Amino acid sequence: MKTLAMYIDGQFISHSGDYREVLNPATEEVIAKEPKGGTAEVDLAVAAAKKAQTGWEQLPAVQRGAYLRKIAQGIRERAQQLTDTIVAEGGKTKELAEVEVLFTADYLDYQAEWARRYEGEIIQSDRPNENIFLFKRPHGVVAGILPWNFPFFLIARKMGPALLTGNTIVIKPSSVTPINAHIFAEIVHAAGLPKGVFNVVNGAGAEIGNHLAQHPQVDLVSLTGSVEAGRQVMIAAAQNITKVSLELGGKAPAIVLKDADLDLAVKSIVASRVINTGQVCNCAERVYVHQSVHDSFVAKLTEAMKAVRFGNPATATSETLDMGPLVEKRAVEAVAAKVEKALKQGATLHLGGKRPEQKGFFFEPTILTHVKNDMDIMHEETFGPVLPIVTFESLDEVIAMANNSIFGLTSSVYTQNLNDAFYVTRRLQFGETYINRENFEAMQGFHAGWKQSGIGGADGKHGLEEYLQTQVVYLQTTN
Repeated sequence: MKTLAMYIDGQFISHSGDYREVLNPATEEVIAKEPKGGTAEVDLAVAAAKKAQTGWEQLPAVQRGAYLRKIAQGIRERAQQLTDTIVAEGGKTKELAEVEVLFTADYLDYQAEWARRYEGEIIQSDRPNENIFLFKRPHGVVAGILPWNFPFFLIARKMGPALLTGNTIVIKPSSVTPINAHIFAEIVHAAGLPKGVFNVVNGAGAEIGNHLAQHPQVDLVSLTGSVEAGRQVMIAAAQNITKVSLELGGKAPAIVLKDADLDLAVKSIVASRVINTGQVCNCAERVYVHQSVHDSFVAKLTEAMKAVRFGNPATATSETLDMGPLVEKRAVEAVAAKVEKALKQGATLHLGGKRPEQKGFFFEPTILTHVKNDMDIMHEETFGPVLPIVTFESLDEVIAMANNSIFGLTSSVYTQNLNDAFYVTRRLQFGETYINRENFEAMQGFHAGWKQSGIGGADGKHGLEEYLQTQVVYLQTTN
């Protein structure tokens, strides 16, 4: 069993306080101990990051990018260990865990490419002999607060653009999946990153996250998590008017029009629902099917969901497994409760709907039919392998139902009619829309939600801008 340590100011810190047990969700066995850090460790980490930031900013961006490339290479060298770790602590399939590891390395290389590309501006002046310059500057110290569903990649999603643009960072990993963050810190340490530029503090989210968000020396808080976690971060950050960047929940609608390729729609929707056992905020959570193709769609969907294979990902291969367990016991209980509420509200259990009789936090692939759009299952984030299905008649009707949500992260549309595709897309109130494909974003895109799904965003040029602020300089010359 591995005992983890926090990484502060370039060294691993021994912990004399309490520890939290980390479980393997497929076996329910204890696999590690995480230190329960507190506000004192946060203060140490923020002070180290603050001290290191000025010197880090003064390095040319290409040198900062070179460190990211070294870290990316270190990740690739330990890819198998990282894959096994993510499988063990998060319950991902081996295939998905490997994708996360290698995508993380590619992401850091991609961020390093921006070193020579992000720019300021020269602005025309109204005055003679004056030059107006707009410089892009880092915020300073960034706090990155992480969830458990893509814990390794999200370190890089926050750390990569932050460090490339001259910020330093303090990472708070999820207590459910902290082992991968410890290995990430080992890789950073081996890469020779200057002390204090990257720090990891472990502990309870409410205590550590809140203290980071309200810390007077933290200049930007980037959180990926629930709406409630985002709300608490905003409240804490408001004390110092600290900038926040939030990726929160989602309730992604998948809209299947009457002319859709049903085989493609089923394949894509199932892939979007069983990936990471449905624990992905941007993947299909509710399905709207035109009434004329409802029966055919449900028949194909039932066949595909029945074929979904689940089990312990550590003892299976990608050829024999489609999904693993949910991440923890309370996740299983929450999904089961939401299915039960849907049935009480009038939905029909078409497939699955329960926890199988076996060790681990598993839940059967589930389909709910005869669902109405006012049921809670269509509005509350499920975060499990459950697909509720609602029928519709017209485009305007389905657009209204899809938009009737506090969330606005992602959406998808299935049709062979280009006019209908854009008619729906232009009216959907979501930060991302996928047409005739599964929900999975590109690193060069911009992953950002509307409404209560977040503030700001990540990836690409616009994600890099989250970590920069402007300084306008007016230079008056005499001739």
